[in-house]
Amino acid sequence: MHPAAHSPAWSGVLFDLDGTLVDTIALIVASFDHALTSVVGAGRPEPEVRAWIGRRLGEVFASEYPEQAQELEATYVEWNRAQAPLLIRTYDGVEDLLRGLLDVHQRMGVVTSKRRGAAIQALQIAGLDGLIDIVAASEDTTAHKPEPAPLQHGAARLSVPIEQCVYVGDAVVDIEAARAAGMASIAVTWGAGDPEALAVAGADHLVESPAALYALLLGR
Repeated sequence: MHPAAHSPAWSGVLFDLDGTLVDTIALIVASFDHALTSVVGAGRPEPEVRAWIGRRLGEVFASEYPEQAQELEATYVEWNRAQAPLLIRTYDGVEDLLRGLLDVHQRMGVVTSKRRGAAIQALQIAGLDGLIDIVAASEDTTAHKPEPAPLQHGAARLSVPIEQCVYVGDAVVDIEAARAAGMASIAVTWGAGDPEALAVAGADHLVESPAALYALLLGR
């Protein structure tokens, strides 16, 4: 992707991380399977696990296994951190997307349900650290997606008004959070989410490749 004679369509772009900028899907599914097998003796079907992606880890375990939530989270985090360098993958075109947006001075941030350390680790493994202005992580707000607070926090960190921001994500909770925040939303189809469900959730735009996302963000 090359600099274009276009100006950014939005003043600020906020990205989800898992399944949007970085391919962590296999890592997340395996981490859930390891934690559940180790602590409760059995995993869950992969479609159920993939539907949890985008939500805060502690909330998932608290709702599904309230009596074992703390042990499950600790087991997940320890295994996930150790396996991240082996299982995290990149999406073709995402680095070019971010570098192209930097060339037109786009303000960009990550808003994720991940903890800060895990988010920064994922960006580093994928070679994307240094391309993002801010990282808003689960520690930064007390409410989490699909509530609007994380996106509101991210926009404030970018110093860009909500109405001039767009949120890019691959999960229904991403679209719901953007709508709750009064922010435009773009759903990507290369992550964990089902394209039909993303459309039903009310995504303003649906894109199938980083190149298509680049064109949309540049107002083409």
